Amino acid sequence: MENRLRLFLLSAALFGPIAPPGVVLAQSPTQLPGEEEPLFQPQVERRTVDISALDTENFEIGPFLGFLSIEDFGVNSVAGARLSYHITEDFFVDASLGVSKADKTSYELLSGAAQLLTDAQRDYTYYNVSLGYNLFAGESFFGARRAFNSALYLLGGIGSTEFGGGDRFTASVGLGYRFIATDWLAIHVMMRDHIFQHDLFGVDKTSHNFEVQSAIMFFF
Repeated sequence: MENRLRLFLLSAALFGPIAPPGVVLAQSPTQLPGEEEPLFQPQVERRTVDISALDTENFEIGPFLGFLSIEDFGVNSVAGARLSYHITEDFFVDASLGVSKADKTSYELLSGAAQLLTDAQRDYTYYNVSLGYNLFAGESFFGARRAFNSALYLLGGIGSTEFGGGDRFTASVGLGYRFIATDWLAIHVMMRDHIFQHDLFGVDKTSHNFEVQSAIMFFF
């Protein structure tokens, strides 16, 4: 009897405690942690997206107001209208028509009587067609909960300017900022240089005419 007790204790020390059959089944591979049933079953409700509610308007149209610095002829107000068509998410085409009026040159002001241009010749009218590129498209934030789509874009184009009694081929380059307030309204602020040549002072001269304008554009 004593020998049997010693043999049992020796076996327990070498092979561990002898567990009942039920405990052995509980440690079987069918109950590994990765295969246990989760204690929490998430209830995710999927939202239905109405695709037809997404806007697809690619055209913008609207008036603008601003100031135009006609080289040698002072700074005056300018008004007009713009029409844009968005070809892709990055590129768009812009057509503009603007009118302004030139002031007197410094020479005319100092002389008091000299007139380089008649009143009709001081009318300044331009139109151009430009290709635009959305350089930095992103969002503008107002507070912690309001975000609006916006973009900083570049413009480059060609057109014509009627000024000083003639039509002049005009190249233009500009930088603009578009702020989309709603799905149908956008606000633009843009600076643009209208470049053309004239000989109003007796020699050919390249004239740079900078314009700053703000436009309210409507999508359709």
